[in-house]
Order: sequence, then structure tokens, then C-alpha cells
Amino acid sequence: MSPASSRPVPAHVLDAAIAWQLTLDSSTALEREEFAKWHAAHEEHARAWRQLGMLDQRFSVAKGPARSALLQSREGIRRRVRKLGSGLASVVVIIGLGLFVSERYLPLDYWLADQRTATGEQRTLRLPDGTLLNLNTHSAVDVRFDEQRRLVVLQEGEILVETGHGDARPFIVETREGSMRALGTRFLVKREEQGTRLSVLQSAVAAQAQGNPAEQILREGQQALLRSDGLGSIVALNPGADAWTRGMLVVDNARLGDLVQELGRYRRGHLGVAPDVADLRITGSFPLHDTEKALSALLPTLPVQIERHTQYWVTVAKAETKPE
Repeated sequence: MSPASSRPVPAHVLDAAIAWQLTLDSSTALEREEFAKWHAAHEEHARAWRQLGMLDQRFSVAKGPARSALLQSREGIRRRVRKLGSGLASVVVIIGLGLFVSERYLPLDYWLADQRTATGEQRTLRLPDGTLLNLNTHSAVDVRFDEQRRLVVLQEGEILVETGHGDARPFIVETREGSMRALGTRFLVKREEQGTRLSVLQSAVAAQAQGNPAEQILREGQQALLRSDGLGSIVALNPGADAWTRGMLVVDNARLGDLVQELGRYRRGHLGVAPDVADLRITGSFPLHDTEKALSALLPTLPVQIERHTQYWVTVAKAETKPE
């Protein structure tokens, strides 16, 4: 197996492949034609389909309703992960086992985390020291408190932290890129493709990159991207950065492509945007717990239409011009 064929494909592509595999169990001719177009549209689509085929062969996954039930069974997936052996093939299979219709593609760290949320789910936890921890959609954390420190490891997604008072131990959030030490504060930590975004809502946070021992302090109203080699430029906090804790997404002159990508984190399957409308700008507030309503709110404001190919494949496209 070549490295190119074994590395993970993007999350939204794997979501779409799973959705197509379930759809084709009892598909119409039109759906099979749409699938053929999707499969041929990009090499990543074909590669995701091959990885799903490998998963079927490795575990002799049944077809039809029985297969759907297995893919939606979290316990079934966990049992199979525990039974896997070592080696590259097993690593690839572990990646594949994170794929099923009720969740997005997630690495093994997600499944092994102490606390996690599903796609579209949000949850508030109170930690032993009184700290409030809000988990956004599709998020996972490990909580490691000991005599020396209070540690939260963000494996995936996004959290809002409101630190408890009266505990002398330092409160630290860690990600793959580095650590963030609370200085009596309220702040957001979000895993992104390029690194970890730290946003300070109150007080201050000391950030330290994995490869740089020096700490840099971010103060209230500031944000920056933490990478393993250092901290990026410190800029003003986006308005409504914590609005997701109230079930809303607030944007100000945002790219439509960025808005759609963010809404896609709160729904299963693929939510895409056509390139010819992706750079349109939009300002507004959108409900996160009803993404269909959020998408409908785009129609009176922008020259777009919502194309629904299947339940799990939706695209925001340019509106068709009606003849005079």
C-alpha cells in the first residue's frame, strides 16, 4: 500500500463517501448517476471510496440495513478498534473505523478522550476545581488534574474555559501545538488546520509554543494562532467569538465560503459552496442548532440557491437567472 493511498483524506470527503455508500444500498438510477459524477469529480473522492472498500474487506461488513446499523454503532466500532493489531494496515483501518454516518471522520484520540461531543452537540462540564468547560460541536478533551497542575488536553474541536477560583495550581490547556496558561480568565481554544486559535475574552492567557520555551501573553479582546514553532500575529478578537455557547454563529463581513465551512461543523455529511460564490461577503447571525434555517437565511440576502443532492450532500450555489 503506497503512502499516498493510506494517508487520511479530508473529513468532508469521507463524510460524503459514507453517505454515498449508504445511499447506494437502495439507490435509484438518478442517485447512481449522481454518485458516478461525484466519484469522477476528484481523485480524493475516488481515494475515499477505495478506503471504504478496504474497511469492508477487513471486517466483512454486511450490505444493506445490517451494514448501516453496524456503521451507526459506536460500541461496535470501539470493540473493533480494541481488537486491531499493529502495523501500517491496522493504522489505516483505525482511521477508517472513525467513519460512519452519525459522526464525522475523527482520529483515534477523539474516541479515547475523557469527554467528547458529537456533530451538532454542545455540552457544559463543571470540573473538580469549579472550572466551567464548554465543549463545542465535534470536540474532545482529556482532563488531567494532579497535585502540581490542572491540565485539560484539547484533542479535537473547540472549548470555552471559565476558570475556577481559589485553587493555587496553574490551569493549563494543551494541544499538539503548545500550551496556554490561564491567568484568572475566560478564553476560547479552537483546533484549526493551521494550528490552535486562542481567543481571550477576559483577563489574560500566557501561550507557549511546543518548540519555543518563551511565553507570550494575550490580553482581553485579543486572539492569535498558536503553531508548534511559535505564536502568530496578535489581532483583535472577532465579534461574537463566543456566540456559539448561546447557539448562534455571528459574522461581520465574512466570506460566504468561511461561513458555510463553519456551519458544516454542526451538521452531518458534506456542506459545500460553489467557487463562483465563495467570496461573496455577508454579515448576520445564524442559528447553529438548525442549519437548514441558517442556510435559508442566505437566500434573501445573496444571489445563491441551496442544492440538495442527497440528505448528506448539500451545496450553496449561484442562483439561476430566471428568463425575462
